[in-house]
Amino acid sequence: MSTANWSSAKDCDREGHLPVWHAGRLEDQELTIAPEDYSLLTDLYQLTMTACYVGERLENQRASFELFARRLPANFGYLIAMGLAQALDYLEKLRFSPAQIEALQATHLFDQAPEQFWTLLAEAHFAGDVWAVPEGTAVFANEPLLRVEAPLWQAQVVETYLLNTLNYQTLIATRATRMRDAAGDQTMLLEFGTRRAFSPQASLWAARAALAAGFNATSNVLAALKLGRKPSGTMAHSLVMALAAMEGSEAEAFTAFHRYFPGSPLLIDTYDTIAAARQLATQLESGRMHLAGVRIDSGDLVSLSKQVRELLPGVPIFASGDLDEYRIAEFKAAGAEIDGYGLGTQLVTGVPVNGAYKLVEISGIPVMKKSTGKVTYPGRKQIFRRYGDGVLLGDRLGLAVEEEVEIGDQGLGIESQETGKSHNPQSTIHNPSSSEVPLLQMVMKKGQRLYPPESLDAIAQRTAHSVASLPAVTRELHQPISIPVELSPALLSLIAETGGG
Repeated sequence: MSTANWSSAKDCDREGHLPVWHAGRLEDQELTIAPEDYSLLTDLYQLTMTACYVGERLENQRASFELFARRLPANFGYLIAMGLAQALDYLEKLRFSPAQIEALQATHLFDQAPEQFWTLLAEAHFAGDVWAVPEGTAVFANEPLLRVEAPLWQAQVVETYLLNTLNYQTLIATRATRMRDAAGDQTMLLEFGTRRAFSPQASLWAARAALAAGFNATSNVLAALKLGRKPSGTMAHSLVMALAAMEGSEAEAFTAFHRYFPGSPLLIDTYDTIAAARQLATQLESGRMHLAGVRIDSGDLVSLSKQVRELLPGVPIFASGDLDEYRIAEFKAAGAEIDGYGLGTQLVTGVPVNGAYKLVEISGIPVMKKSTGKVTYPGRKQIFRRYGDGVLLGDRLGLAVEEEVEIGDQGLGIESQETGKSHNPQSTIHNPSSSEVPLLQMVMKKGQRLYPPESLDAIAQRTAHSVASLPAVTRELHQPISIPVELSPALLSLIAETGGG
């Protein structure tokens, strides 16, 4: 059994624990992540496979990998692609420092690896091409969100990070669009998920994905400021309880908070929601207070919102408390008087996107996986989308060679870094269905971005347009019907030739 993959019993001490080894300058119990750490933020087998490729002199063979979801999460009719910007950031910064190489050598897992393996890591920088669907685009099962064309070892070693960022941000963006769809365009949606996200890094990605999918703001201060936004939020019950205990009442707590944040929304369900609303109504009527909103975090939100509306007409009412798209739809159907939602746990967690990253071609040879339940399609592919009267009718998954792609004046609507002019991927269509639009566009060539990062507003507009183009049955929250994806004759022929027929 190879120690490169599994630790055997002889490696353990008498208590069954693996011995502690020292990673030198890389030891860091804080486990913080910096861009220079990205190259090692990977699974071990990416590096062991790279060493094997080097030994077999295959490391520089041109390879193509595609990232796609085998199936959609339960009750999801679509996915919204997200995370491309961070994926490209990662590829641009991919390097292995001397300290990282030293730490890998200290593990002794690579003692039998060829010496050229270490030279490869020391000189590494990503030099491949990347094709992707624009962020905010609706995609369906088995459709590639992204394709990497690069030397085999480079295309292989980036798998883990690409899956991590695209899987997670795509999940959050999809949940966010479903919540937006249920709430309606005029409802204020605030991202409140930082405390429940799976890590500090995930909380930043979740905030970005939610904003890019149509949320109005985030409570995550770091995310907001990094993204050029103003953070948004109210208060916690602890402030009300602390000030009420020390200064005499809930009303005194509200007054104290407004002393420093005049007019800010107040959380009114700490003790008695209706009593708090009545007290605020008295303050408003006397002209002693201006109020931008109230938040209710518990109880029967439909009934409470209606009662609070009667007491505080014209004051925006926000609701929170582990809410999701299904609860929002229920509230709306019941006539709840809710103007906005703070959404956290159910937005930033949930059933994951089952993304996979698979080899589809090497050295011009199409390949396919035939494992039971995990069959993949061979060859470099393109998604051809068909519309009718602004509604998405269907997709055709074909081979990239079915479409010649050139740089034109349409597409993403972003500027070229080289010229500063608007140059975007536009397809010249060479198939009978002239209404089809190819979705995968080249975004990186020889390791260099072709376009600057898009603004969140631009991505949010694309997201809204993409969701609006979906049939109503595909946007259903319960048992949606996904868009049909047909395989082109050329792809079917290649599947048969490759051994899948």
